[in-house]
Amino acid sequence: MHHPGDGFYVVITGANSGLGLGIGCRLIDEFLQTRPLSESLVLIITTRDRRKGDATIVQLKKHLAEACRRSEKTLPRSSPLNERRVQFRNEILDLTSLISVQELSKRLRDTTPKLDVVICNAGIGGWEDMYWGRAVWSILTDWRNAVTWPTFKKSRVGWLTKPQIPNSEQGKKVEEPALGRVFCANLFGHYLLGHYLGPLLERRNASSSTRGRLIWVSSVEAYAHTFDINDMQGLASTAPYESTKRQTDLMGITSVLPSTAPLVNQYLDRPKDADDFTKPRIYVAHPGICGTGIFPMNFVFDFLMLFAFYMARWMGSPWHPVTAYKGAVAMVWLALAKQSLLDTMEAQEGVGKWGSATDWWGRERVERTEVEGWGWGGKLGESTRRKGRSPYAKALTEESRREFVETGRKCWEEMERLRVEWEGKLEQAGVGVRME
Repeated sequence: MHHPGDGFYVVITGANSGLGLGIGCRLIDEFLQTRPLSESLVLIITTRDRRKGDATIVQLKKHLAEACRRSEKTLPRSSPLNERRVQFRNEILDLTSLISVQELSKRLRDTTPKLDVVICNAGIGGWEDMYWGRAVWSILTDWRNAVTWPTFKKSRVGWLTKPQIPNSEQGKKVEEPALGRVFCANLFGHYLLGHYLGPLLERRNASSSTRGRLIWVSSVEAYAHTFDINDMQGLASTAPYESTKRQTDLMGITSVLPSTAPLVNQYLDRPKDADDFTKPRIYVAHPGICGTGIFPMNFVFDFLMLFAFYMARWMGSPWHPVTAYKGAVAMVWLALAKQSLLDTMEAQEGVGKWGSATDWWGRERVERTEVEGWGWGGKLGESTRRKGRSPYAKALTEESRREFVETGRKCWEEMERLRVEWEGKLEQAGVGVRME
């Protein structure tokens, strides 16, 4: 048996279907291909209920069996060993319930020796329909851009989570601030999860050449115009999903800058003797455009959507991996890449957003993605002649970069304030979970 400390522990949120399942399958394949036989993978997947989680584990085990059969061809009799190298755990997590986030975090802290990677994949779109006339017109007149940066999705406005604090036994209603459902599912729930799991991602300097990694999953649709710092939860926004993804970019990229360091240290719950530890790193990735069930449609429209995506790829869009397995390439690469490689790339090109891209034939690769107000790596004078640029993109200026950094710092400040406020409210109501 492997010693628990030798395991590579990965948490994937929202792994019941679509991208989360694709990340799990791809992680199994790449781990078995690239890591020594002495290393094992402990895959902790979260879903909203036990039934979904059990179904996911069945699919992942089936995928593992197929991967082992394939490895037999190149390495005979390796199958039994490879099967033993991957272990699965199924946990329940509802990201729109702060108590659920706390309960899962406590379970992981009590039962897991460490974590190597947390992939914050789960989320909801919050869309309820499409502006059909606009959809048809934009696809017919500008197909490739229309299905990469769509402008025709209709979102619910002001959608709130269920109350976080249950009514007391006397039926007394507890006053609590509004909490946006899309904001909580896509960002704030994951934000709290990262805070509570920070200690499991810390590494004692002397014994580790790697760092714990928090991988925040963003989107190609993280438009700057959808985010308003005065409505951070997007409660008044007609694009709450895109707003959360923009904030993911702002916070993920600025998490390594000196201006946010005190806030990020507080967030990651650094130990008292912090100098002896290497703090986890936050990375931002996106899956490109994949045909998943995040936008609910009937099967006829599902088919038409996939057709539109493949056409966009053949028209030259690099951002259409289409399948969840190909869309998972950026997240899995960030999870498994050597720390020295990531550090070297960032030293040369700056901190950036990593995207899943494909060529015309559908061969997937990891590609840096332009971020409004930051460019590809926060460096002025970058060449803008790159494939797959948004039609709305502007060249990076000193002023736009300064504004990006300052907005990122304000987001960190506001998110920390919100976290502390909610933890206080849950504790005061006697429902908060204490982390020991």
